[in-house]
Amino acid sequence: MAEGRLERLLGWWRRRTPSAAPQPSARQLLSWMDSSPVGWLLLDGGDRLAHVTPRAARILALESGRHLQGLPLGELCADAALADAVAIARRQDRPQRLQWHWAREEYDLVVVPGLGGWMAVQFQSRRSLEAQLEQQERWVSDVAHELKTPLTALLLVGDSLAAQVNDRNARLVERLQRELRRLQELVGNLLELSRLENSLPGESTGLGRVDLGRLVEEVWQGLRPLAEQRGIRLRLLAPARLEIQADRARLHRALLNLLDNGVRYSPDGGTLEASLTSRGGWCQLSIRDHGPGLGEDDLAHMFERFYRGDPARVRSQRSGSGLGLAIVQQIALTHGGRIQASNHPAGGAQLDLILPVHQR
Repeated sequence: MAEGRLERLLGWWRRRTPSAAPQPSARQLLSWMDSSPVGWLLLDGGDRLAHVTPRAARILALESGRHLQGLPLGELCADAALADAVAIARRQDRPQRLQWHWAREEYDLVVVPGLGGWMAVQFQSRRSLEAQLEQQERWVSDVAHELKTPLTALLLVGDSLAAQVNDRNARLVERLQRELRRLQELVGNLLELSRLENSLPGESTGLGRVDLGRLVEEVWQGLRPLAEQRGIRLRLLAPARLEIQADRARLHRALLNLLDNGVRYSPDGGTLEASLTSRGGWCQLSIRDHGPGLGEDDLAHMFERFYRGDPARVRSQRSGSGLGLAIVQQIALTHGGRIQASNHPAGGAQLDLILPVHQR
């Protein structure tokens, strides 16, 4: 039954995706899923089981040899959290992710909606995930630590050379110092991103009351010298006071990256617009530039680490590390919020940072 339905979906996809290469069959896809160390459930539009992999069957303690296809999800697993995640994913037509406790084990659970009402539910043990994350964090920290010492030595050498510079080598020394500072910033960003990716919402110990409007103004004061070199000014529309519960240091970093990104893509003499609104327990900071806007690739990948958009869009001579917006996204997630990007109807790009007023 599952193979027949998957074949129809694959046929629909093939008709809309012409290709000279042969496409995998439903049997092949199911075979790959069955051999995966991650557990999978496939549900039809009525939340009835279409396919269960051996790993998922073991996690849910389903009886071996029992005919399971067509059974409602509630009969397979009478867990409210799982049922709610499937219902929300179906209603909002967007993936849902949660930490799921089942049979004295912790799992990372992802529910992904598909075409024709199909739903895929993925189970992965948090034991293996946590081990991988710890290993990754250790590796990044070790590499960054090993880079810090020679970088510091090279920066000192660069400063020493700058004190003895002459007309013949001034440009080379200046370039050396600039590249060393960029590498130092990259190492720092990698360390920060690694820490953020291994943090859970509300886990920070630095939570406190933060006036978001005042923090935006404070961050802008630090960027003002760079902005004024190109005649860029900030127009902030915010209530007299809007407080949220947040990690001030990390939120300062997020706002710095967002405003700096806006300055990079703003035309000389332009205005960067920032507006703050609050409704229903959430606040939204929208930052809009008046640059050329975002392309399709930008909208799809701009929050990925090391992604850089079309260089023709950049209005500044400064180059970034490609990690700034990835860090913003992780800071938003650790606060229980999100970051999204769009093109403003009147032109330019707009980034929206959405955060809960109170940490949950």
